[in-house]
Amino acid sequence: MKTREKEMVLYQTADGAVKLEVRLERDTLWLSQKQMADLFATERSVVTKHLQNIFKTRELQRNSVCAKFAHTAEDDKTYQVDFYNLDAVISVGYRVNSKRGTQFRVWATQVLKNHILKGYSVNARRLKELKQAVRLIGEVAERRDLTGDEAKALLRVVSDYSYALDLLDDYDHQRVSTHDLSKARVKAITYDETLRIVKQLRGQFKAGELFGREKDQSLHASIKNILQTFDGREVYPSLEEKAAHLLYFLVKNHPFADGNKRIGAALFLWFLEKNRALYRKNGGKRIADNALVAMTLLIAESRPQEKEILCQVLVNLINRKNV
Repeated sequence: MKTREKEMVLYQTADGAVKLEVRLERDTLWLSQKQMADLFATERSVVTKHLQNIFKTRELQRNSVCAKFAHTAEDDKTYQVDFYNLDAVISVGYRVNSKRGTQFRVWATQVLKNHILKGYSVNARRLKELKQAVRLIGEVAERRDLTGDEAKALLRVVSDYSYALDLLDDYDHQRVSTHDLSKARVKAITYDETLRIVKQLRGQFKAGELFGREKDQSLHASIKNILQTFDGREVYPSLEEKAAHLLYFLVKNHPFADGNKRIGAALFLWFLEKNRALYRKNGGKRIADNALVAMTLLIAESRPQEKEILCQVLVNLINRKNV
């Protein structure tokens, strides 16, 4: 996927107190430490401190969110300056000024949607999939008052969606590789296990009585559906396909009065862990927390006809670079 040329856009708060020339490049946006200090009305040293803590706790990897770009200073000399992408800006924003951070997030989401759509308009093969992905994300943002981890996850999906777009393009043209998917015998999760996990989650979240209360028999169906067969063959033959559809069924069937997304995500993780597939060989998670949050939200807000595409993306995210 080709990288877009550099582009500059102007950001200004509604009250006119902040005006920034924002760099758009590599399908995300970039601000310097000085610009972040101006944006969040704080000292540059405060921004530096927060960035150091973000990298120290490994919330973000410095080499993934920081890049050096040429910058012309007031003395007309050009210097190489550290710029930080949207993930870093949002992380600093939540620590410094959540109101300013929220305003900037809303603006950045729309700018990135326009930027990505414009950039890929020359690629007819991917335009359909791109519009679908951006529309899903946009609809979630419009329907929900997102804060915290949910907002960060959706923003990351917008800015880092190039991999998923490749998957969608391959899927549309029947090029999705399945030879690396696990064919090992799968350990299913039972109804009793599910109830134990729900009870643990209720205590962990200090949730009310409606959390995890079953509304009907759809929980049984969701668990059993991933093991179904047709004409003597498994409908979802691989571990990854079973896991992806388990999350989809649990979220979309809405078996509980409250907590469906949290319970669905927890059972999805437990299913992977039970089958020794939650972590890579190097100890890293096969699917990052923010990606799980984003995919769970997208599933919840998606239309029935989008099921196969979403599950296919999730299958590949689980299996991504794990061989």
